[in-house]
Amino acid sequence: MELGRFKSFSFSILALWMLSTSTLLTPVQCIRGHNHAGGAPASESKYMATACRAHTASISDFGGVGDGVTSNTKAFSDAVSSLSQYASDGGGMLFVPAGRWLTGPFNLTSHFTLFLDQDAVILASQDLSEWPVIDPLPSYGRGRDGPGGRYSSLLSGSNLTDVIITGNNGTVDGQGAFWWQKFHSKKLKFTRGYLVELMFSDQILISNLTFLNSPAWNIHPVYSSNILVSGITILAPVRSPNTDGINPDSCSHVRIEDCYIVSGDDCVAIKSGWDEYGIAFGMPSEHIVIRRLTCISPYSATIALGSEMSGGIRDVRAEDITALNTESAVRIKTAPGRGAYVKDIFVRGMNLNTMKWVFLMTGSYKSHPDGHYDPNAMPVVDQINYRDVVATNVSMAGRLQGISNASFTGICFSNVTVHMAVKAKKLPWLCTDIAGVSNSVSPAACAALADQGGTATPCPFPEDRLPMDDVELKECSYPRSTR
Repeated sequence: MELGRFKSFSFSILALWMLSTSTLLTPVQCIRGHNHAGGAPASESKYMATACRAHTASISDFGGVGDGVTSNTKAFSDAVSSLSQYASDGGGMLFVPAGRWLTGPFNLTSHFTLFLDQDAVILASQDLSEWPVIDPLPSYGRGRDGPGGRYSSLLSGSNLTDVIITGNNGTVDGQGAFWWQKFHSKKLKFTRGYLVELMFSDQILISNLTFLNSPAWNIHPVYSSNILVSGITILAPVRSPNTDGINPDSCSHVRIEDCYIVSGDDCVAIKSGWDEYGIAFGMPSEHIVIRRLTCISPYSATIALGSEMSGGIRDVRAEDITALNTESAVRIKTAPGRGAYVKDIFVRGMNLNTMKWVFLMTGSYKSHPDGHYDPNAMPVVDQINYRDVVATNVSMAGRLQGISNASFTGICFSNVTVHMAVKAKKLPWLCTDIAGVSNSVSPAACAALADQGGTATPCPFPEDRLPMDDVELKECSYPRSTR
């Protein structure tokens, strides 16, 4: 069952977001469906999830105060700890009612649902003493912002099974301006935390919520599997630093669908570790489905692969993608020293308006964790497929730059129409160190993408179903008394 079905936004409304380049954003909710077939009893409210819970408590039961001022870090921790006792007895759900619930980071538990009601807002604390410092990820070797450790993420957990973060259009607000200012002025000793980070976990659902003004990345599952992210709205000013939307990192069997993202960085970025640390850790990101994604990010990509991809990325399937005023549609980012591979990437059905580049591949991305990487560890980029793409107001159709003596191969474009902007680049395509084919591409692709003629077979897109395609939601209920 589809969980997120949102309204189409007019270009005039979307343009208003482009003006929000330095101030905090306020939520614009997606319209998401809930199955009320047959009507709910007066004592219960209904929602959709991958698992239902037998036990429900409200944050208010643990002394929580939703005034936007009182710290609720202890209340949230106590609530999760209490509900964890039901892991083997039908699981527990923590209900967050309407209000503004200020908190520092807290950990989730297994067989657990965090549910934010309509008009419920979890506010990230701006008291640094409430943010524990944790070790860097083993596949990165250091914090993403700089050497050393990193602040914990707001909602986090490790080695969990069956975790649900959902609601009735509630909001998680990272109050990111506090962090962005400190990041720009180099006043942070450690890497910024994210809004959600679940590590070494299995069976994750994140749905029907708005994530607002994250300190950095919004949703970061890492070393995890069987992940469904559905019906999510992510909003941040388009100049906010590194506010990526959804970043599966060394994850397998992921489904991302019906999401609307405005951000200061990539809307979706698939990663798998950084240089020698990612190579040693050796956990790929694979079997990932992305569909019905809408993105606005004037300085970054709709979907990025890398640049941290040293565990490998393979079998990514993206379709029905919409992007407006976004720097590029699909970007592959890698460099000597990354090793591993990006392969078996399939994209079809993209509707794009106002792009700097539609297709962007970079084999010389400069960012490295330290000077100990092996410059001879060359990444393999192969079997990259794009079909059924329409783009308007584009500066350059494609900038595809592989690596000398390690060319990107097996690249395929078919049924691609790019309408160039009035002030477009003189040459619509730039290609170096790549090899592949094209057919029915306008303007005609570069010579390295040999034209197969208009009757050639389209670029492939897998027709088999992945296990995550068959994951369905069930109707659950919670007592109205928790409201």
